[in-house]
Amino acid sequence: MSGVPALPDNGLAVARLVPPGSRVLDLGCGDGALLAHLQRDRNCTGYGVELDDANVLACVQRGVNVLQLNLDQGLSVFDDQSFDVVLQIDTLQHLRNAEVMLRETARVGRIGIVAFPNFAHWPNRLSVLQGRMPVTRRLPYQWYDTPNIRVGTFADFAELARKNRLDILDAFGLQDGQVVRWLPNLRAGTAVFKLQRRG
Repeated sequence: MSGVPALPDNGLAVARLVPPGSRVLDLGCGDGALLAHLQRDRNCTGYGVELDDANVLACVQRGVNVLQLNLDQGLSVFDDQSFDVVLQIDTLQHLRNAEVMLRETARVGRIGIVAFPNFAHWPNRLSVLQGRMPVTRRLPYQWYDTPNIRVGTFADFAELARKNRLDILDAFGLQDGQVVRWLPNLRAGTAVFKLQRRG
């Protein structure tokens, strides 16, 4: 559609995981681009959650329903299983209560989709071997000015999901918009997990 900004390649790959017609909660939705895409192209409904004033305004301008909430305070405003899908795309690494929010994602949604920068991607490993913190397209900040509170790896997240009794329905890496299933912990800059609470 002319005049509608394109979703980045990684966003398109994540959007394909959301079943058409789903009721979606997008945690840390930024400017609402992903949720707007899901509404327009996959007939989804739902809400974004965002703290930043400028991003909340951008969501409203896109026609995305948005709630201004601090995710570090949890999701107590939402009932169990009140959404088909809960998204945490590039959000987990910014939260102080990442493990709690992971459990809340699985409580509020029938399925959760989580994506984050994979610190074990080979260029990051090479930077650390050279004695420097990595600066890449996925981790574009210097160590002293990063908004990320923590860094994690594909393998770390898989272990965290198991510890919290979450079933991993699908897991893969993304690199330049391409799905990476072979050695994603080494070969992909983004880790993606689709999960649900164990019965």
